[in-house]
Amino acid sequence: MELRVLRYFLAVAREQSISGAAESLHITQPTLSRQLMELEEELGKRLFIRGSRKITLTEDGILFRKRATEILDLVEKTEAELHAPDDIITGDIYIGGGETDAMRLIARIASDLRKKPPGIRYHLYSGNGDNVTERLDKGLLDFGVLIEYGDLKKYNHIHLPVEDTWGLLMPKDCPLAKNDVITPEDLSDVPLITSSQSIGNDFLAWLGKEINTLNIVSTYNLIYNASLMVDEGFGYALCLDKLLNTSGDSRLCFRPLSPRYEAKLDLVWKKYQVFSKAAEKFLELAKKEFSAGKL
Repeated sequence: MELRVLRYFLAVAREQSISGAAESLHITQPTLSRQLMELEEELGKRLFIRGSRKITLTEDGILFRKRATEILDLVEKTEAELHAPDDIITGDIYIGGGETDAMRLIARIASDLRKKPPGIRYHLYSGNGDNVTERLDKGLLDFGVLIEYGDLKKYNHIHLPVEDTWGLLMPKDCPLAKNDVITPEDLSDVPLITSSQSIGNDFLAWLGKEINTLNIVSTYNLIYNASLMVDEGFGYALCLDKLLNTSGDSRLCFRPLSPRYEAKLDLVWKKYQVFSKAAEKFLELAKKEFSAGKL
């Protein structure tokens, strides 16, 4: 299977037509159609549903699009690393993480490093712990910032010298907004929107009861969309502090949990990872800064 054919496949998936994809690729329609038929024969799977007006992906096609994208991303990342000059620290650094104010620490290191060799570029990926570790394992990320992630055995990691505070996001005009803090008892009767990462053993210990006693009406992996649900009165979101602006004209407010419940954070990378020079320099500075407690 050639990389060129993967690009052909992704173009058709994007344009949803042979003619549109052929035009964007600057090849003829018969050539493109033949390449796609040969790809399906090679895989032994039907990737497309060819309709009268547009082409859609089958379930196998959707999976193949995901894998093809990952393969091409990794190829481009590898080529960029190999083409970087030996005597100058340039290149790309790929960092993934959940939504957390601790990303400020990463930003400070990136800013300091970029002043010295200005040829470094950063690519940020947002997602929950499972999303980030999947991309780490596939080599699509150099580093990940994980929030309360359970098993770090297969990764090297540095504990970040900060902790995020969990609390409840709610409308300012709701009854709970009158409280300074939110207790386990306060959560008993309210519709909750929660991140899957907040429902771990530590949270259950804080809650002091089984998770099925809570009225969880929705889950999220990024808080912005969840905040829209809160703003529309759908529920109350368990989330970390400092991710949303709840001051001024905002109709929402944040109240911390009590007893105080904090999330630990780690900067992680694969064991035996082969880094680009830019990523090596980033890690060197991160180890120095975090171990010295400067941030």
